[in-house]
Parts: sequence; C-alpha cells; structure tokens
Amino acid sequence: MSDKATLTVNNQNIDLPVLVGTEDEVAIDIKSLRGQSNVITLDSGYKNTGSCKSSITFLDGEKGILRYRGYDIEELANNADFTDVAFLLIFGDLPKKDQKEKFLNDIKDHSIVDEDLKKILESFPKSAHPMGVLSSLTSALTSFNPSSVNVNSESEMYEAIVKLLAKLPVIVSWVFRKREGLPLNYGDYSLGYVENITKMMFSKPNKPYEQNDIIVRAINKLLILHADHEQNCSTSTVRIVGSSHAGLFASISAGISALWGPLHGGANQAVVEMLYAIEADGGDTKKYMAKAKDKSDPFRLMGFGHRVYKNFDPRARIIKATADEVLGDLGVVDPILDIAKGLEKEALEDPYFVDRKLYPNVDFYSGIIYKALGIPTEMFTVMFALGRLPGWIAQWREMRLQKEPIGRPRQLYVGPKVRNFVDVDLR
Repeated sequence: MSDKATLTVNNQNIDLPVLVGTEDEVAIDIKSLRGQSNVITLDSGYKNTGSCKSSITFLDGEKGILRYRGYDIEELANNADFTDVAFLLIFGDLPKKDQKEKFLNDIKDHSIVDEDLKKILESFPKSAHPMGVLSSLTSALTSFNPSSVNVNSESEMYEAIVKLLAKLPVIVSWVFRKREGLPLNYGDYSLGYVENITKMMFSKPNKPYEQNDIIVRAINKLLILHADHEQNCSTSTVRIVGSSHAGLFASISAGISALWGPLHGGANQAVVEMLYAIEADGGDTKKYMAKAKDKSDPFRLMGFGHRVYKNFDPRARIIKATADEVLGDLGVVDPILDIAKGLEKEALEDPYFVDRKLYPNVDFYSGIIYKALGIPTEMFTVMFALGRLPGWIAQWREMRLQKEPIGRPRQLYVGPKVRNFVDVDLR
C-alpha cells in the first residue's frame, strides 16, 4: 500500500499521508489539506472522519467485532467484573490482584458525597427526567472539587478518576431512590463495586437487604457491554469538551447530556415505550412486524439493527442469554415482556429481517432486563451512563495525555453573500 494519497483540486496535486492502524484500518491524514490548498472536507455527522488516534476500543461493524484494549467483549463479559474492565479501559491493562484491590478500596474511600449535593437533588421536582438530574449533579460535583486536574501528575489524575467512579454510582442510586420515594443511602465497604450498586438501588428501609446474585451478574454484564463503544456521539462530546481543558467532571456531564438523546443512549427507553404502545393497541406483534416492513408506514421498530453493526451486534448475543436467565429465574410475569419475546422470535425467523440483518440489538435486550428488574424506563439511560463512565474517563484521559488540540471543526458556508445594512424604516 502506498504511504501517500494524491488529491487533485483546481489542477493542484496535494499529497496526503496514508496511515494504517494496528487492525489494518486505513486513514488519509488531511490535517495539512487546508494549509496546502485552502480546501476543506465536508462530512456531515463525521461518518467518514477519524477525529483522533485511540488505543482504547476497536470496533468492526461489518464483522461484528468489539474489543476493549485488544480483549474480545465476549471474553470480558463472561469472565471479568466491571472493576477489571474499568481499570483496563482507563489504564490499558487488566489489573493484577494487588492493583485491583487497591483500585477498589480507593474508590470506596471516596464514595461519600457532600451532603450539600442532597439539597441540589431535593430542589428538582419528582417529575424531572433522571438524565437531566444526573447531568446537573455531575456538573455540580465540580463545585465540591474545584481544583483543576494537573494532567502531568499521575497522582492527581488517579485521584480525580477514582473520585468520579466512586461518586457517580451513589448519585445514580439517589436519583433512582428519590423517584421511587425511598430514603437516600450509601453502600457497604465490604461489598464489591456492582454489589454496592445493587444494594444502594434496591435495599428497602423496613427489611434486611438480601443480595440477588442473578441481578448482580446481569447488571455487571450490562455495565461491561456499555463501558465503551469507540467514537460515538457522547464519547466524542467528552473528548471535544475536554479538549478545551475543561475538567473531568464537566466533560463527563456533557457526555451524559449527549447520551440522553433518543438516537443514542435513550434507545433502550424507546424500546420499552414502543412495547407499551403495542400493548395499548392490542398486543398484536405480527401486525407491528408488518408495519415495520411497510416503507409507507411511519412506524419504526426500535431495538433492531444498529447504525454501526452491519451484522449481529456482538453485545446482543451476550446479553440475550442474560435476559433469558433473568426472566426465567426471577419468574417475572409481564405482558410487555411477552410482547418483546414475540417480536424477538418473529424477527429471528422472518426472512425480511434475517436477510437485512435486522437482529435485536443490545438496546432491545437491556431494556427488557431493566424492565424485569423493576427499573423505571426513565432510568434506563442513567444505567447506560453508569456503564459508559469508565470509557468516557479513558477517552478523556487519553485525549489529555496525547495533548490533542482544541476541537474546532470547519464548515461550508451556504448563507447569503455580503449585504448592506438597511434602516428599519426602509426594510
């Protein structure tokens, strides 16, 4: 392969470097294009534009491959716990036993949230969307940790990272419990990271808490599967906000806001809302599968197919087994979940969906699991954010350590040419 690409513009030949990644991905480096030719590229939505070099996550949508730092997602989801994956994403390698123990203990040591944050939480109406509350509270953490992080100091970077990993699960549980009318609480120092998440969320004030290992395993897998996904909308937001040297908490808060959108993290909420709509219309799954195939029908089947994966979403294959386990072992009886099973069965057997590779994706199964666990639909994206946290941190840290320049995309101006000002009486 040539080490350069030649672009001809206005009879001028411009040589641009060709770069090859470790997985043989090819990129044309265009950073000198405008300087050489006064020409820019236009790529709405950045579908063909690489914004950075990253060693965190590899994704091949055509082959259905997802790897964190070289480790296959299936191997991690079936063998690791979320603490392993968080350490791997942020620091580059799976932790050794002593590293993992220290990492978890350091997180626990910072898992107390300033009591004044409760006052901010109490100021939100009960009807406020949990993602808006989470974004606000995450941003507010900056007020209680005002000093900026010296990215040249490993100790300062490490402390900021463990603080955020410690405090966000507490805030997530508070957002959930306020919505459910339950008292706000903390975890237990003797428990692991995911075990504490389930305790903080599901413990009741009038009876002893009993850990359900099925729920712990399910949430552990969901968090791992959502931990990073290359340069998606929210991750790119974290990197571009951080490129202005905004702090870690502020950058993550921006990522949470980006994740809130129904085309991104809100997709699993949209799945369950679709299931409710189908139930309200009689629950006929065959009718809605026919509507999905009708190009003239505005109905959109949520949770099937994926913007990136042109084959089966590898995360969906993993979480399907967990969904079956949760529904089977918990003995949940819910007409909404029965509709979901019907849609899944038909989509996996219908030639229309099979030929187009419109398989159920991770959002479809994660929505089913969260619904079965009794988590309100408005909290689904909050759980997604909790899983994505280590990926955002890893991406922010990588961007700062690589000293990436401030993000500043160009545009193609299509507005009016120069005009003269006209006095209001003459317009």
